[in-house]
Amino acid sequence: MQSPLAGEPAAATPAATAATAEGATPPVSRVVLLDQRLPQVLATERVEIRRITIAPGQAAGLHVHNGPVFGSIETGSAVYQIEGEPPAVLAPGDVFYEPAGARIARFDAQQDGVTFLGYFLLPEGTTAELVFPDDH
Repeated sequence: MQSPLAGEPAAATPAATAATAEGATPPVSRVVLLDQRLPQVLATERVEIRRITIAPGQAAGLHVHNGPVFGSIETGSAVYQIEGEPPAVLAPGDVFYEPAGARIARFDAQQDGVTFLGYFLLPEGTTAELVFPDDH
């Protein structure tokens, strides 16, 4: 069977169709967690994925990334806030987006700490950079 191209829906398999018709849980489930438009087209050469762990109660501090960052919480929880927006508590399975150049006011681990995967979209010749502005 030929695989569909990226962005094209896959045809339902007979087993998945039968499971759905009978009211049973299908063998594969796909759920969109985040569909984020970027403010401009980004020529991405590579994606760097990092597993980042922040100790319980530790605040990341005000910071800015030089490119867009997407992430998903693996364990623990964190208070996440882009400057000027309301804070949100992220828990396992939650996803987030940090726009390039946005001031991230908070990414504070809660009492259980936090481990997350960060996906850094990088144009050719660029490395992921993090800046801690002095003007909190």
